[in-house]
Amino acid sequence: MSSPNPSLFSSPTFIFLLAFVLRAVLLVYGIYQDSVSALKYTDIDYYVFTDAARAVSRGSSPYTRATYRYTPLLAWILLPTSWGGLWFHFGKTIFALSDLIAGWLILILLKRRGLHEARALGYASVWLLNPMVANISTRGSSEGFLCVLVMALLWAFETRQILLSGVLLGLSVHFKIYPFIYGASMLWALGPATKTSPGTAIFQRTLQFMNRDRILLVATSLITFTVLNILMYNIYGSPFLQHTFLHHLTRIDHRHNFSPYNTLLYLSSAQSTSHFTKSSSFSFESFAFVPQLLLSTVLIPIALAKRDLPRTMLAQTLAFVAFNKVCTSQYFLWYLVFLPLYLPDSALIRRPGLGTTALALWIIGQAAWLQQAYELEFLGKSTFVPGLFATSLGFFVINCWILGVIVADERDIANKGSPDEASKQSAKSERVLVMPPASENGSTGFAIKGKEPVRRARADSHIDTSNLAKVHLGPRDRVLKSN
Repeated sequence: MSSPNPSLFSSPTFIFLLAFVLRAVLLVYGIYQDSVSALKYTDIDYYVFTDAARAVSRGSSPYTRATYRYTPLLAWILLPTSWGGLWFHFGKTIFALSDLIAGWLILILLKRRGLHEARALGYASVWLLNPMVANISTRGSSEGFLCVLVMALLWAFETRQILLSGVLLGLSVHFKIYPFIYGASMLWALGPATKTSPGTAIFQRTLQFMNRDRILLVATSLITFTVLNILMYNIYGSPFLQHTFLHHLTRIDHRHNFSPYNTLLYLSSAQSTSHFTKSSSFSFESFAFVPQLLLSTVLIPIALAKRDLPRTMLAQTLAFVAFNKVCTSQYFLWYLVFLPLYLPDSALIRRPGLGTTALALWIIGQAAWLQQAYELEFLGKSTFVPGLFATSLGFFVINCWILGVIVADERDIANKGSPDEASKQSAKSERVLVMPPASENGSTGFAIKGKEPVRRARADSHIDTSNLAKVHLGPRDRVLKSN
C-alpha cells in the first residue's frame, strides 16, 4: 500500500463527481438487476426499512414489520419510499449521498491535520471511491447516514464544540447503539495530558477528572439521548425499547455473520437444542460482551485517546466489530470511515509491504468465508463445520492482527510526539552549530562531546565570539574550554 499520487487528486470537484457517478451507475444497475434476476441487488434490510416506512405512512407502528430493529427516525426519514414508483429507491439515494457528505467531512478533517488539499483528497478517496462502500450504500444500507453523524461528531469535537459534540453523540447512539464507545475516548481525551501525582487524594483526583468540558459532554449527550427515547416511547411504547435496544442484548442472528460466534449462534437458534446447549448458549452470549467492551471502551481509550482521537476511534471500532457476536459486511463501514484519517502517517503507508499484506489478508479472509457461505445458501451444502467456523476464526485472527498493527503504530507515533514536538526534541538531541571561523591551524577552539568525534582546540586558538551565531546542544553534550 503506497501513498496516493497527488497529481491524480488535484480537483475536489472531479473526485466528488467521480464518486457520485460511481454510485449513480450502481444504483441504476441495481434497479435493473432487481427487475431481471432472482438474486436481488437490493439488500433485504432495505425492504424492512421501506415496509416500516409504509406502516408509518398508514398511521401504524414501524414495529408491526417483523425484524425492524431500528429507531423510528429511520422509518420517518424514508417515508417518501411509500409513494410508489421510483420513490421506492429514495432511501438508497439518501444513503449514497450520505457517503459523499461523509467524504467531504473526512476531507475537512484531513486538511485540519495539516495535509495539503491534493494529498488530503487522495486519502479521502479511500472512502469516496471505495467500491465496497458504494455497493453497500446503493444496496440500501443505512450505514452511510450513520457515518455522517460520526464524522460530524469528530469534527465538532476537534473544533472544541463540546455542546454540539454531546448532541451528535446522543443522536448517534439513539440511531444505532455502538457509537457510545466514542464517549469513552472523548471523555478521556478531554483530560490533561500529564498524569496526576500519585500522592493526590482521591477526592481531588475526582474533581480534576470532572472538568467543565467533560460534564458538558456527558450532560448534553445524555439529555439528547433521553429526550429522543422518551419521545419515541410515548409514541410507540414498549415495542420501541424492545426492538431498538433490548433485542440486541440477546440477539442470536447467524445469517451473513462473519463472527467466530456464528456457529454457536446457529446452534442457539435451533428449535431442538438440549437444556445443556441452552445453558451454554446463555453463558457464551453473556460472556461475548466482556472482551468486546473491555477493549473498545476501557483499554484502547485509556491507552490512546489523549494522543490521537481519530486513530483511537478506528481501533475502538475495529475491536468492537471484530469481537461482536454479529458481524456483517455493513459493519465494516463503521471502521473504514476512519481509515483515511489513520493512513497518512501510518505504518501501512510507511511500510508498503505491511500495508499490502494487511489489505490482501483482509480481502482473502472475507473471500474464504463468502465461498463457504455461497455453498451453504445457494448449493445447499452443510458447510458450518469446519468450513464457516474455520473461515470465521481465520478472519477474526486477521482483524486482531490488523488491530495490533494499528495500536502498536499509534504507540510508536505517540511516543515520538507530534511533528512540532518531534522537531523540538530533535533540536535538543542534535547539535545545530554555526561555527566560528577556523584559525590558521584549522581549530575552532571547541571540543564537542557527542556523536561526532571529539576535536580539541590548540592552546593558542582564538575564538571570535561575534561570529558565533547559534549553538544548540543536547543534554549529553558538553563544551570543553581549552587550556
